[in-house]
Amino acid sequence: MVYGLTFFEQVAIWSVLGVAILGLLYALFLRRQVMREDKGSAKMQEVWNAIREGADAYLGKQLKSILPLIGVLTFALFFSVYIVPPSQEAMMRFAGKGEATVRLIIGLGRAAAFVMGALFSLIVGQLGMRMAVQANVRVAQAARKSFGDALRIAYRAGTITGMLTDGLGLFGGTIIFIIFGIAAPDALLGFGFGGTLLALFMRVGGGIFTKAADVGADLVGKVEAGIPEDDPRNPAVIADLVGDNVGDCAGMAADIFESYEVTIVAGLILGLALYHITGSLAWIVYPLLVRGIGVICSIIGTYAVKSPASKVGNAMKAIFKGYLTSAAISIVLFGLLAFFYLKNIPGGWWRPFLATTIGVFLAITIDRLTEYFTGTHGKPVQEIRKSTRTGAATTILSGLSVGLESSVWATLVIATTIFGSIMIFGTMSGIDAGAKITYILYGVAMTGIGMLTLTGNNVAMDSFGPISDNANGIGEMAWQGQQDAETLTARKIMADLDGVGNTTKAITKGVAIGSAVIAAVSLFGSYMVDVSKVQAALGMPLSEQLNTLGIRVSIPQVFVGMLIGGALPWLFSSFSIQAVSRAASLIVEEVRRQFHMGVLEGKIKPDYKQAVAISTAAAQKELVSLALLSVIAPILVGLVLQVEALGGFLAGIILSGQLLAVFMSNAGGAWDNAKKTIEDEERSIANNTGKGSERHKAGVVGDTVGDPLKDTAGPALNPMIKVVNLVSVIIAPIVVQYSNPSAAKIIVIVVLCAFVVWAIRNSKRTVPEVVKK
Repeated sequence: MVYGLTFFEQVAIWSVLGVAILGLLYALFLRRQVMREDKGSAKMQEVWNAIREGADAYLGKQLKSILPLIGVLTFALFFSVYIVPPSQEAMMRFAGKGEATVRLIIGLGRAAAFVMGALFSLIVGQLGMRMAVQANVRVAQAARKSFGDALRIAYRAGTITGMLTDGLGLFGGTIIFIIFGIAAPDALLGFGFGGTLLALFMRVGGGIFTKAADVGADLVGKVEAGIPEDDPRNPAVIADLVGDNVGDCAGMAADIFESYEVTIVAGLILGLALYHITGSLAWIVYPLLVRGIGVICSIIGTYAVKSPASKVGNAMKAIFKGYLTSAAISIVLFGLLAFFYLKNIPGGWWRPFLATTIGVFLAITIDRLTEYFTGTHGKPVQEIRKSTRTGAATTILSGLSVGLESSVWATLVIATTIFGSIMIFGTMSGIDAGAKITYILYGVAMTGIGMLTLTGNNVAMDSFGPISDNANGIGEMAWQGQQDAETLTARKIMADLDGVGNTTKAITKGVAIGSAVIAAVSLFGSYMVDVSKVQAALGMPLSEQLNTLGIRVSIPQVFVGMLIGGALPWLFSSFSIQAVSRAASLIVEEVRRQFHMGVLEGKIKPDYKQAVAISTAAAQKELVSLALLSVIAPILVGLVLQVEALGGFLAGIILSGQLLAVFMSNAGGAWDNAKKTIEDEERSIANNTGKGSERHKAGVVGDTVGDPLKDTAGPALNPMIKVVNLVSVIIAPIVVQYSNPSAAKIIVIVVLCAFVVWAIRNSKRTVPEVVKK
């Protein structure tokens, strides 16, 4: 066990490990509940099987694409500890062992933690997606009975993914702390990097797959052929439903999992810095205890999400009630923990407690803000709906304005939160300026940990979206032609759940983006702390160290780094959207080809597997090049422009990435729900209302434009920002150590530039020309 812990702290750490296992056992318990539910008719199961097989095939091929890069990076992380001397904490933890032995232990630990982080992220994404696929057909069948049953199954199936995220994230972080003690941050960097890199792969690949299929299906099916969404005659409809799972379930689950990991990494690194200042390990132990409380509160909140067993209900109200229940209980328990455990720390127990509580309120605020801008009853979506009366152009302009405004408010909320940390810890007296900055950054890290305390609830909300969307699609395909009262009621229930699911997905994206920024700011603080440690080890005076001087924009190199960092999210987003465009063009050609052969007239049956295969292959082609951009860019900036410019690079990517990600996510979500409000209207061509009307066609165009923004480029920026930050923290000691020019350094820079050129050329391949048939 960790040397220096009190008896209470030792018991508490083992209890946190027990809570992590409890979360995993609860996921198994919920799985058994869901699997007992009825899967419906043979036709429903036929559609469901097609979705399941497509999703399994995609994830299997994706795994084969990313394993080689994971293997290369595992070796790179192992050997990274041989480039710079071991940290002071590593030598303390393994006192009595030689430097060579300590290097070996830390190298093996970092590499093993990287593999574990990647494996856990993969498990969360793959098992979460498979559980969502198992649930969707059961939700469709439950909708024939009552609104409450359908809501219960959909939310609890999503909670399984949430508990996997909570349990595995907490288990990994706690195990590493138990083994490595105060040297845990050395290994935790690998753990966070592994989870973040896998999330980037799953986010980008899943986003390209889902939106290529969705855009292709909508353009030819809805706009050109005028057939309804999820019409079984559309050859891309199964690929579209598969995409909801691999993008919104597997991708988002891995995304939030890595945010969960990274905030722990940043919190422990900054807590270690405060340990050196105060001599108290409480700064390191408190974040783990907070996370343990969050798992318990998420479990309790699950049972508050319920609706009467009737044919109508308010799913959003029920879900938000569960979220608030978990939040209220967690805040009370945070207060009790801080009061009894942190009463002897400098500055008082209330400061870490208040920072953590602000994080919970930040998540709630982003929740409400996102619902306002993307919810079907909010003024912004209603304004977009009105703009459809004058065509697609005004629809797109209206959605753009909504996305731009929402990004401003989201950024102001996050800025206010960070300012809150300044007010909480910046008012401490009797400490020097460098220590005060560390306290403030620790407060920001605790805000991120508080924000993701209710990860179980957040992931459940996200998975609820694709589960209800798939259930609605299965119903549309399996019940086509049925007009009995039970079927019509079930369709209404599924349409309501699907609409709410769009909003919950947007809310979760907002929370994920916000957490990415908070985690990135925390890692930015970790970066400055680590750089200062290496500078001190090299004999640099305190007055010249980065933690004392800060990142000065007045230095030209820093400003250059900031400009490059600000540009990277735009380049990354451009390549993501181009990838969707290329893949969607292939889907459009395939759907038109099958329509030309007589699918619409019933001459032949649609070939669903072909569209799934096209989307799968297209997504795999883009993964490595986009990941290389994220990994190599910070290394090049650090080697060429030095450590201060790399700090400016991080500042630029955090600001630009936050604004761009929120804009794309909320604009796309608002367009989507505006279209759905038109589809819910009674159809009347004369009055220009409902499906098939000119307003609906304008709404479909807006939704199609927004799809790659909200489900591919926007969400992919979250892991990209954190990959860049984690790589920067890992290479910072190397950049400081080898700041002088050398032949080896020039060779490395040239090789890295060659990889960047290849990645850019691969991402700018020509979009295939589509010929209408």
